[in-house]
Amino acid sequence: MRKYVLYFAMSLFLFIGCKKDAVDGTSMQAFQSSINDMASSLSTLQQIKFSEALYILKTFGVDAEGDIQELNALAKLLEGKKVPEIFAMADAVAAENGIDWTSNGPPSLGEMNIFGNVAAMESDPNDIVADGLSITTRPVDVDTILGPKALQVIPRLVDNAGRNIDFSGAALETIMEVYSSGNLVSSSKNLMQNNNFTGFTIRFPNLPSDKINDGKIDITVTVKTSGKTYKMTKVGVPVNQKAMTQPSQPVIVQDSLSPPPSENMDPLTNGTLPATDPKNTVQKFLNNLSSQNLRAAFEVSDNPNWGSYEKFSNPTSGFGSVKSLSVKNITSASTTDTNASVNATYDVTDKSGNTSAVNVTFGLKNVNGEWKISNYKIN
Repeated sequence: MRKYVLYFAMSLFLFIGCKKDAVDGTSMQAFQSSINDMASSLSTLQQIKFSEALYILKTFGVDAEGDIQELNALAKLLEGKKVPEIFAMADAVAAENGIDWTSNGPPSLGEMNIFGNVAAMESDPNDIVADGLSITTRPVDVDTILGPKALQVIPRLVDNAGRNIDFSGAALETIMEVYSSGNLVSSSKNLMQNNNFTGFTIRFPNLPSDKINDGKIDITVTVKTSGKTYKMTKVGVPVNQKAMTQPSQPVIVQDSLSPPPSENMDPLTNGTLPATDPKNTVQKFLNNLSSQNLRAAFEVSDNPNWGSYEKFSNPTSGFGSVKSLSVKNITSASTTDTNASVNATYDVTDKSGNTSAVNVTFGLKNVNGEWKISNYKIN
């Protein structure tokens, strides 16, 4: 008898000892098993918040369409992560998406199970019964000179009389898509937890001005409850074009040594510089950087320090980080038949929105009658 008791105790010890404390994303079965193991070591309250954190990450932390694809992407994202790391990731994703949720707050999203409910619940906070969806828009962040710089979009679930439905404790996935002339301009996602949902904010400087036709946009909002999907489009919403960021226009400055325009004009430089001037190459290079035509910018260079095109266009360490630039001045420092030096000053904006004033000396060499950038020095 003691032998069986000892065997049982050892088996129980091994079972407990095999429980996982980190995510195993090698398969969907391993992923779910590891999540269950991690949750079982938490208090009841922590288990609820853990489920909410997983839902936040599945809904907003991965870029995939459909439940299975989202779960697979989530498994890869969380591979090897422990509970505190998952809570920290969910806090960051919630803050980034403007979701009113924190890992140390009270439960707020109702019953959450990213793998699907294993048993029917007596009540589902996401089972909201409504007759439709309404959308209200109003200008916000008003500048005394430019006017409104943003538009707030507020969706509401309503009954057949247009009255707001009263609910709370839900986690309704809500998607906003912005179109212009039928083309998708932007999209964003959030959670509607009650009908006091603050909605979305469309910031006009973030809209691509070259894709907005007639100064109007169409806004489509979709709200998913457990039983139905509600969708509504508000057509022809005006935007304040004065507050939109316009494409940067390079400023070309001629010095007194530049000859007048000739019949041999280059459309990339508006015909203001002769084709044989080394400044022409520098201007082409900067124009193409500003328009993010990195291949064309790379082709006017012969700089061994820049290496391959992949290295040149790298979004982290190369010119792929440039969003736009505005040229202030370009002048020739020296020119011979084989070599030239050109100074340029310009403001460069990276893809994070940071702008820096730059003063650069470009070294160029004559390659078969064509000037190529051979070195680059920031002064």
